[in-house]
Amino acid sequence: MVQVQTFVFNPFSENTYLLYDETGEAIIIDPGCYDRSEVNELTDFVQQHGLKPVQIVNTHAHIDHVLGVAALKRKYGIPFVLHKLDEPLLKAVKTYASNYGFSAFEEPEIDGFIKEGETIEFGNTSLKIIFVPGHAPGHVALVNDAEKFVIGGDVLFRMSIGRTDLPGGDHATLLRSIREQMFTLPDDYTVYAGHMEPTTIGFEKRNNPFFK
Repeated sequence: MVQVQTFVFNPFSENTYLLYDETGEAIIIDPGCYDRSEVNELTDFVQQHGLKPVQIVNTHAHIDHVLGVAALKRKYGIPFVLHKLDEPLLKAVKTYASNYGFSAFEEPEIDGFIKEGETIEFGNTSLKIIFVPGHAPGHVALVNDAEKFVIGGDVLFRMSIGRTDLPGGDHATLLRSIREQMFTLPDDYTVYAGHMEPTTIGFEKRNNPFFK
């Protein structure tokens, strides 16, 4: 059974997810840990639970989701992957990081690219990749059918949706991604979003004001 551990990092209150199962293998999704105390919070949890991180996966490459990638790659010697279309967003982070107070940002090397229809596997767990652009050009979400959840990044929030006024964003595309990719999942699937608390597909279909 896969466990989902949430950490809230950096001034953007970004949700970083550590997923692990009974084998002890784990993946880190959207590591937003920036300073030493935040990195230690995650690595201490890994050590205390005897886990073995095997990969870093990003739903997209906005600054608040990539601040900890380089440090964790170095700590665990593991690969970092994301969608090819978000590579330019990652490359741009160093040009504006200091404007947000992240002058020590270190750009991580990309080890591979993921795409729709593939699966991310660790231990006895698999996550299906779905393509949900709109907030970012190469945004993906990760679906686990066995435990009925989706790691959704900044696409669908409780009673809200991701912003589309950043470079590469498109409002109509985001709404289409939610309707065609997220809302076609069963109603009882939990959505672990990039910010705020979890929600469910069914709750958002009934209550999200952007889809009334």
